[in-house]
Amino acid sequence: MNAPMVLSPDALVKIDAAVAKYPPDQKQSAVMAALTIAQDEKGWLSTETMDFVAHYLGMPPIAVYEVASFYTMYDLKPIGRHKLTICTNLPCALQGATAAAKHLKETLGINFNETTADGRFTLKEGECLGACGDAPVLLHNNKRMICAMTPDRLDALLRDLGGSDDPASPKKDLT
Repeated sequence: MNAPMVLSPDALVKIDAAVAKYPPDQKQSAVMAALTIAQDEKGWLSTETMDFVAHYLGMPPIAVYEVASFYTMYDLKPIGRHKLTICTNLPCALQGATAAAKHLKETLGINFNETTADGRFTLKEGECLGACGDAPVLLHNNKRMICAMTPDRLDALLRDLGGSDDPASPKKDLT
């Protein structure tokens, strides 16, 4: 491989395991898994990281950019330590997602696609997360789904993530 090493050997082992699930001539089918692994390691997907994934999978870089820019779980710029994605589709909206989103915006002092000044929280608006019966639904860091998010439960979540009585100004480091 001519490209400089951008991902750790551990990440490459994980990507290789994803690639192994497909026929040898279909390595590019593992692009979503590879991007997820890269983002988990780097925190976001820089052009350099996407170029590396493209080269590693034998794909044109533009094909990788298309995937990364299409799906909302990929972050193309740095985000906060805690990415909170709230579903605002109709079933969630009817169950209070609009109010929950407004509460998060007011509490954190940011809008969708923004990060708090301290770099702890990024707020995203999400498409259907597939748990309409448990609405409103929030996804934490693309990995943990949290259901029935009322303002009180949101405040408790922010305290848990930030370690403070004031969710807007967390003081506990949770790295």
